[in-house]
Amino acid sequence: MSVYHFSCFTILTILIALVHVSNAQLSTCYYSTSCPNVSKIVGGVLEEAFQSDPRIGASLIRLHFHDCFVNGCDGSLLLDNSTSIKTEKDSISNANSTRGFDVVDNMKAALEKSCPGVVSCADILAIASEAAVSMSGGPSWEVPLGRRDSKKANRTKADSCIPRGSDNLSNITSKFANVGLDLVDVVALSGAHTFGSAQCRVIRGRLYNFSGTGQPDPTISKSYLKTLQSNCPQTGNGFALSNLDPVTNNTFDNQYFTNLQNHMGLLSSDQELFSTTNASSIDIVNTYSRDQTTFFQHFVKSMIKMGNISPLTGKKGQVRLNCRKVNKK
Repeated sequence: MSVYHFSCFTILTILIALVHVSNAQLSTCYYSTSCPNVSKIVGGVLEEAFQSDPRIGASLIRLHFHDCFVNGCDGSLLLDNSTSIKTEKDSISNANSTRGFDVVDNMKAALEKSCPGVVSCADILAIASEAAVSMSGGPSWEVPLGRRDSKKANRTKADSCIPRGSDNLSNITSKFANVGLDLVDVVALSGAHTFGSAQCRVIRGRLYNFSGTGQPDPTISKSYLKTLQSNCPQTGNGFALSNLDPVTNNTFDNQYFTNLQNHMGLLSSDQELFSTTNASSIDIVNTYSRDQTTFFQHFVKSMIKMGNISPLTGKKGQVRLNCRKVNKK
């Protein structure tokens, strides 16, 4: 397993350089006295979950990603419907596809037992994302912490701001830019699709009626198209799964980028990174395909940068006792 360790000083230096994303001051040492075993506790729950659900790592990092792109990394995605909350879980980008909430609940319960009222749900998502990557063979890093949880959700913004698998490169880069992330971040974070899966209903248009042409997406290799059509017939179960990386799906590596070079990106938003004519992203894909170390280094930087999108800190928000609902006053 490739490992990249960063000191508190190094992480804080990176965060200072990212003040255009957020003025928040997160720290890798935030729970050093209040809950020193936080990463061990979260990792233990995740390790157990992996034994019965190989998809859980990809699912948890997706929760963190979808949470941060709405109102910042504030745990708002985890809130259920209530008299005052219209859950983001029912948004276009999340309904019937986001998962892993029960594992987050288990992580929260374990932390409440060890250090009650201390660790936020937003921080749990950030810690779990790092653990998911490192346990799957990818890089590890010390996660900047200190986020607090939102008391509200924003389903309307979740509908419009979260990048979708059908987005073209222009739409993707625009959504990333709106939260302070650049093209390198787009390509590096898309590399998380080196593990996980997508539902047939998400890719069926590419396979049979791309952009209303009545034909498949021409950027899909013919052999890969045949495989995907076999797994996802034109009619039938829209929730059947296809691996995002058909080669090394349970391993976090740089195979995703080689797949793009071979026209084997599962989502159109994936293949757009390599197949969009004259796109600057092509050079980045080529670099990551031949140099896994560079991909890992850039991925870590982009994850830290994404995790610092408008977090609630200090006395803002709250530390929820139950990730699914706001604390009672």
